[in-house]
Amino acid sequence: MFKFTLIVSYIFLIFLISIIFKKFNKNNKEILRKIIHVGIGPLIPIAMYLKIDRNSALIFTGIITILILINYIYKLFPTIEDVDRKSFGTLFYCISLFFLIFLFWVKDPNSLITGFFIMTFGDGFAGLIGKNFVSKNWVVLNQKKSLLGTLTMFLTSLVIISVMGFIQINSFDYTFLTIALLATVLEQISTIGIDNFIVPISTGICFNIFVTN
Repeated sequence: MFKFTLIVSYIFLIFLISIIFKKFNKNNKEILRKIIHVGIGPLIPIAMYLKIDRNSALIFTGIITILILINYIYKLFPTIEDVDRKSFGTLFYCISLFFLIFLFWVKDPNSLITGFFIMTFGDGFAGLIGKNFVSKNWVVLNQKKSLLGTLTMFLTSLVIISVMGFIQINSFDYTFLTIALLATVLEQISTIGIDNFIVPISTGICFNIFVTN
């Protein structure tokens, strides 16, 4: 019980920070959303450190996913998706985490963390940088993308993969570059927030196949 109290307390802290931020920055909805997006990142290593078992992690993530779905329908907590576009990003975020836990929690935690961190930090920082700094931009499937945001996605993904890869195989492999590039390309496909599903799942599986094995 104590372990889950810590997990819930951490999630509550992230949401509390987002609520406080909203009070003083009502017009910057994207940063508000990214606080939650990035802030949840450390949750998986924390849960693993606390030795929470896979079934408990799946149940907890499943419950959160259902709550997010209910929130989409009834708008009980609009802070989560309070953006100026139609997006199911947070729902895809939870679903992808559920699949990563199911696939890798026991047999390959490094692949889980790699895929999840690329979504939370890579995609999260890309969104923050891309929307708050001016650079060359383009449109992919009606979603605006920027040069700085895309470079941030690539470099952050490469750092994450390199660190996790070095932990796994104790060396650097050019496969890391390929996976980082894949993550960057897939992040361009962000219609309705689908990148929050395809990026972590694809990179987690690729890390498992080409680095772990």
